[in-house]
Amino acid sequence: MKYYLISGEASGDLHGSNLVKQLYLADPSAEIRCWGGDLMQTAGATLVKHYRDLAFMGFAEVVKNLPTILKNIRFCKEDIRSYQPDVLVLIDYPGFNLRIAEWAKENGLKVVYYISPQVWAWKENRVKKMKQCIDKMLCILPFEKAYYHDKWNWDVDYVGHPLVEVVEEKQSGVGSLELGVSKNNKTSPLLTTNSKLQTPNSQLIALLPGSRKQEIQKKLPIMLEVAKSFPDYQFVVAQAPGLEDDFYTPFMAAYQNVSAVRNQTYDLLLRSKAALVTSGTATLETALFGVPEVVCYKGGAISYQIAKRLIKIKYISLVNLIMDKEVVKELIQDALTTENLVTELSLLLNDTEKQKTLQADYRALKELLSAGGHASAQAARIICDFVSK
Repeated sequence: MKYYLISGEASGDLHGSNLVKQLYLADPSAEIRCWGGDLMQTAGATLVKHYRDLAFMGFAEVVKNLPTILKNIRFCKEDIRSYQPDVLVLIDYPGFNLRIAEWAKENGLKVVYYISPQVWAWKENRVKKMKQCIDKMLCILPFEKAYYHDKWNWDVDYVGHPLVEVVEEKQSGVGSLELGVSKNNKTSPLLTTNSKLQTPNSQLIALLPGSRKQEIQKKLPIMLEVAKSFPDYQFVVAQAPGLEDDFYTPFMAAYQNVSAVRNQTYDLLLRSKAALVTSGTATLETALFGVPEVVCYKGGAISYQIAKRLIKIKYISLVNLIMDKEVVKELIQDALTTENLVTELSLLLNDTEKQKTLQADYRALKELLSAGGHASAQAARIICDFVSK
């Protein structure tokens, strides 16, 4: 069978690569062509377009690059038409992939969508069109199956979350987290302002302030101030891959027990006693590593008020959304203060009963997300069964 996969981001490349591996296991004669990245290519798919050429964030950037985006859509349609796949597998990336799905359905192609757009949070009006142009929806969050069935009369498949296998793979082959001194050295895994820091692994506190400059500027200073209240711990900032070391240096300069790591976030989480984490997928990754966490969110006042009205969800962290209760503390907007962070972090580090309850909830979370197996293997089986019908 011939498979055409499209992902447009680094996370899609990661999950797509595991799906490619499982498709080859389920269908040894498979031919796979893809839009993705190095990981999907290494897994054995023929790479047509790299996600680096597709990543446009924000309204202004999208408008500025609209000719390129439209050109990519045209090229994608032509390439699919030329390849004539037995199935088109779309991985997340809804702004692009839903357009392709609509075109593909009009042209008689079988369409599978892996990793549902988060329409339950916003842009719910997309679902009507999705039902018309997607033959098989594969969801990775347990509540999505009921959401689609109960609200939209659409039977979808829940396969589990692909991060479970990614984290398990990392845990089974623990790497090293090197400590060292460097300034503006991109090859150094850890940057620090104090050459005498030799903190044991159990004394590390991870700071995951996000990946965009604007959100880091709002949250990181508040997170860093917490370090002053815990002098026996080393606070380690997980730097975003796309941002220079110089961006972080002014924030960190005043602290003796603060350092930073680049491209080693999972190694950091493996060794951390607790974490302060910006909302998003990182909250789920932190939980799957079993690290106690406080979830941090702070945006511009106007943006926050708009978001509150548009995004209709009970919690902002995936951990709490999936478990449908407050498993991890969320400090949102005005509640995100250094004082509140110090209080919550102290509880995570010192309250034995809280630690036991949290770890029990984390185990239940992982079981929910495993769905009886690994997501990529279950997705591959469903796709192959669907195509062979």
